[in-house]
Amino acid sequence: MPKRILQGTVTSDKNDQTITVLVERRFKHPLLHKTVRKSKKYRAHDAANQFKTGDTVRIEECAPISKTKRWTVVLEA
Repeated sequence: MPKRILQGTVTSDKNDQTITVLVERRFKHPLLHKTVRKSKKYRAHDAANQFKTGDTVRIEECAPISKTKRWTVVLEA
């Protein structure tokens, strides 16, 4: 099964080798037919500590690295 790749904005880079990425998805509400925005935060592994708050990045699913980290940074979008 292919790994999922998501794109989002870095909201925090305070932890060592970890960034928090806010991923927003848009979909049409089934009943109201209105575009709805939902967002979720993911913790991703950033080995080089190269990404800072405000950067746009792509993250990819991976094996669990810690209790909360299941994503790694692929590249800057």
